[in-house]
Amino acid sequence: MLVGHRTWKFENKPVLISTGTVGGPFEANGKLANDFDTLHDDLWIGQDSYEKAHRVLMEEACQQAIEKAHLQKEKIEFMLAGDLVNQITPSSFASRTLEIPYFGLFGACSTSMEGLALGAFIVNAKGANYILTGSSSHNSAIEKQFRYPTEYGAQKPPTAQWTVTAAGVGILAQQGEGPVITSATIGRVVDMGLSDPFNMGAAMAPAAVDTIEAHFRDLQIDPSHYDLIATGDLGKIGHSIAEDLFKKHGVTFEKGQFDDCGLMIYKDDQPVMSGASGSGCSAAVAYGHLINRMKKGEIKRMLIVATGALLSPLSFQQKESIPCIAHAVSIEAGGVH
Repeated sequence: MLVGHRTWKFENKPVLISTGTVGGPFEANGKLANDFDTLHDDLWIGQDSYEKAHRVLMEEACQQAIEKAHLQKEKIEFMLAGDLVNQITPSSFASRTLEIPYFGLFGACSTSMEGLALGAFIVNAKGANYILTGSSSHNSAIEKQFRYPTEYGAQKPPTAQWTVTAAGVGILAQQGEGPVITSATIGRVVDMGLSDPFNMGAAMAPAAVDTIEAHFRDLQIDPSHYDLIATGDLGKIGHSIAEDLFKKHGVTFEKGQFDDCGLMIYKDDQPVMSGASGSGCSAAVAYGHLINRMKKGEIKRMLIVATGALLSPLSFQQKESIPCIAHAVSIEAGGVH
């Protein structure tokens, strides 16, 4: 199952039998609004704190996926999830509600594909019949923790990105109908010495390139193998840097083949500076919009490469640079093997 140095190839092809996506009011006005199962018109979602609202996003996305899979939650052996809040409490508290045995993950904004890779590994090895995995973020909760409370009204530079208020989850099974997970390449930590928390895209781009090139190398394939290769949330600046690095390394893509979830989710007139970010970004775009495109036959094979900046408020205050990581998962339409 291990191919090359850091890629798993899943011979049993775990099936993504259902997904669930929930978004907030800003996402309801975005380009991909029709790809969400549920959209809220209030950032508080009926709660008395943003962190509690964050938890509700995850709970609702999980419940949507479970209902769409026509499963009883007791049938799901494990839940693999994480977010960006201290000690990943929204995910942990959601698992408390769901009462599903739980692995808490932290890969920052790479968590969505970290969970999908690990979940596919477990299902492929027959370690579970059903696994629920996903990630989430909430704009006001995350801005408060990593930068400034939104009420503070601090100005942001053009390099900054807008944290998505969304949750996206999927349910993996040994058998069933749906797209299949064929491989995953695990990222390594890459740190180019950047330390600006308002320029995450530039910090994460080298990690994305490193993982994608390792994926091609391990599997002995080239970009033509995929209809779409989508990074998590590099935004305009990070995506441009990644394109430049690929050109320098002699890797070329067809027009529109290399894209970024952080550039897909919002409209051009929404004030998101360099694009979208947050651990709910790649989760919601992949489990919503991109899986829907695959079901419509628009995409046969895609590689989702979720990127994460592994900093904390404390590491920033201690003048540390920002270590980054990217995990890549290959998803194919059912019947393409």
